[in-house]
Amino acid sequence: MSFRLSQRDKDIIAFINQFRAVDRDSLVDLFFKQLKSPINACNSVMIRLYRLGMIERTQQYSPTVYLPVDAKIKKNSQKILHFLSILDIYKQMCTYSTPKQVIVEDKPTGRKGGIEPDLFCIFKGSPFWIEIQRNQYFEQKMQAKINLYEEFFFSDEWRSLHWQPEERAPIFPSIILITPVRYAVHSDHIRIIQVANIHELMEKYKSSSKRTKEVSVRPSASSNGIKINLT
Repeated sequence: MSFRLSQRDKDIIAFINQFRAVDRDSLVDLFFKQLKSPINACNSVMIRLYRLGMIERTQQYSPTVYLPVDAKIKKNSQKILHFLSILDIYKQMCTYSTPKQVIVEDKPTGRKGGIEPDLFCIFKGSPFWIEIQRNQYFEQKMQAKINLYEEFFFSDEWRSLHWQPEERAPIFPSIILITPVRYAVHSDHIRIIQVANIHELMEKYKSSSKRTKEVSVRPSASSNGIKINLT
């Protein structure tokens, strides 16, 4: 069978391969929102790509969730919800600024047992590793996760990661914990931000920026607010 894929087709397939599980409504928002009948247009394209064998799908969810053709997760796996939660955080970011250098389930150490953030991206000019906690854990387990980040910090391996800027000093990403629960975790070496979602992060940043404008202080004189470059 001969067929020709449009650039949008290719972009959709690449996006599904990148995020592993993508629901129909997210595809509508990201690729079809500008059309007169975005849902109908999306359904038509996705049915065509599915019949061409370019993508897989599972109808265990409503609306339909699309998967890569070589997906190694079962169509009724709870792992799908995990990938959809990563996609949701990405979409929240997109309402403010499209993230760059996006890596789903990043493994920067390249070793088993190292840090494995759910998402890496450069958002508004700053690098982040994002951990999405859908379940509540013991604080000891969360601190152990932070300790792994500290170990990587001291390894200096992060300085040569491919996304590091060439024109300035390497940057160790801030850690965002997406969690409805606040954990008593700490680090003297890396920045940890705990928020329920990206909207809360941006609200905190706006509040922090407003306080900075109202009160003139030296940057090193205060630890209040989020010290984060989101410009």
